[in-house]
Amino acid sequence: MSELSIDNISMRFDLPNGGVVQALENVSIDLKSGELLSILGPSGCGKTTLLNIVAGFLAPTDGVMTLNGHQIKGPDAERGMVFQQGALFEWMSVRENVGFGPSMKKMPKAEKKQTVDHLLNVVGLGDFKEKAVYELSGGMQQRVALARCLANDPDVILMDEPLGALDALTREKMQSLVLKLWKETGKTIILITHSVEEALLLGERLIVMAPRPGRIHKEYNLPFAELGVDADLREVKKHPDFGPKREEILSMIWDMEEEIMGRTEESA
Repeated sequence: MSELSIDNISMRFDLPNGGVVQALENVSIDLKSGELLSILGPSGCGKTTLLNIVAGFLAPTDGVMTLNGHQIKGPDAERGMVFQQGALFEWMSVRENVGFGPSMKKMPKAEKKQTVDHLLNVVGLGDFKEKAVYELSGGMQQRVALARCLANDPDVILMDEPLGALDALTREKMQSLVLKLWKETGKTIILITHSVEEALLLGERLIVMAPRPGRIHKEYNLPFAELGVDADLREVKKHPDFGPKREEILSMIWDMEEEIMGRTEESA
């Protein structure tokens, strides 16, 4: 069982002009193995900064993070990242992209082939193995990115707005795929999104962050992700609690944005 503990994480950026930006302050989250957490909030609340700290790309100013009982001090294969843009190797085929991690681990060829073929079938790209990445649509490229992440068998998957650049129909299909992969693999997932609706659909736990400094404002435990595993997401949105929760969170974030705008006008 892999458990992720984020304990009183703070992040301060010192600016060249002598100023300071307190991006995060005393953020604490405990995630059990297999949980799916979505995080949203207004611009500048530190969502991506927090994700980059968990990924090991940034070292926090204060606080400690542990995974599987040991402290996180940098990037590691136990944490996989899926970016808004797939960050794929465009000169490689789909198969080569997904097989890159296993190749770096020197996985036996037969095992690597079996792993890659299985994952491409899972994400619906079994017929596109030999295609070049640039030949694929944005949604298909994100499927490759998901398969490549899973090929490394991380304990935790970190997603930074992975569906944000997709059209509405493709985004809905990818949301269903994320839920399917979450349930089938049992991976722990942290998803950053700007979409309240997406955060509700994909987070069995949902955290709303407040800005300046970035901190946890409110947390929800929700039924919609579990419902969406076996149901059409459009049907899930008809749940009697979905609309009221969406409006509650939208109003919450809108009020934060209004406060930020007020501060900006006062300092101008």
